[in-house]
Amino acid sequence: MALRTERFSEPAAFLHGLSTLRRSGLTPRGLLFLALDPQGAIHITVPEDADEVTRIKVGDKLGLSFPLEGRYFHFDSVHRLRDSYFLFNGDRRLSHPGDATDAAALIADFLKATNARNVFFGCTPHQPGSWLVRERATTALHEAGGFVEVVPIRDGLLARRVMDHRLWLRPEVAANRLSDWQPVYESPLGNVLMLERRIIHDRLVLSCQRGLVEVDLSALPTVTELGRVDLTTGFAVVGRVENTAFAVTQGKPEEWGLDELRPAVLIGAEGGSLAALGDALRAAKKQ
Repeated sequence: MALRTERFSEPAAFLHGLSTLRRSGLTPRGLLFLALDPQGAIHITVPEDADEVTRIKVGDKLGLSFPLEGRYFHFDSVHRLRDSYFLFNGDRRLSHPGDATDAAALIADFLKATNARNVFFGCTPHQPGSWLVRERATTALHEAGGFVEVVPIRDGLLARRVMDHRLWLRPEVAANRLSDWQPVYESPLGNVLMLERRIIHDRLVLSCQRGLVEVDLSALPTVTELGRVDLTTGFAVVGRVENTAFAVTQGKPEEWGLDELRPAVLIGAEGGSLAALGDALRAAKKQ
């Protein structure tokens, strides 16, 4: 897929650029990468051919490589929760240039205009951060309690915690205090290093130090383990194509997460089974 990256010097220019792209037919599906540079300029990568937008799936995005060289701070996802209330995940250094919340707010407005709830971007290496924004008041959840890779659910938020082996839940009615989060599942395979970016049919994969665990979330706060795969090779599930394949990335396992993260590849798994994915990964390791 041919890509092009557009640069906007500040949020007002980005607003104008997004409006122009939307009029040309761009949808959230076509937003492939979103990043800031150290000077605060906003960079967005889209398909060169607008007709490509209709066939792009989340799994396709996760396998793309960012086309520019240099130092950039990437977004992973933006989730529109309600009006003036949104969440974004990405490189914790996004706060350094100072325009991360403005860029995410404009993406949230773009989502609202297109009746979308969220957008996911390509997989890039960085230390994770997560921010919750309500009425322009921004809370860095990774600073408030170490919570990152936050995934919205109907009645709250799910997250992993840096240097921790548990899955955490914060009910919607809670505030942002550490005491408002509660652990709902303990990984049997060491620290949780990555969460799958979205929940499909109440299923979520936790990528851990010693393998993968899939859990059922249909009865939260009760979490039920559906399956596990023992691995020590730094494989991690970042997404999936429903019932057919998982988007799998690989990095260097550290206690806080995965370093040197690579773009994901789609690996077929019959019936969307975690056991089938484990068989495929073990076979790939032997080659």
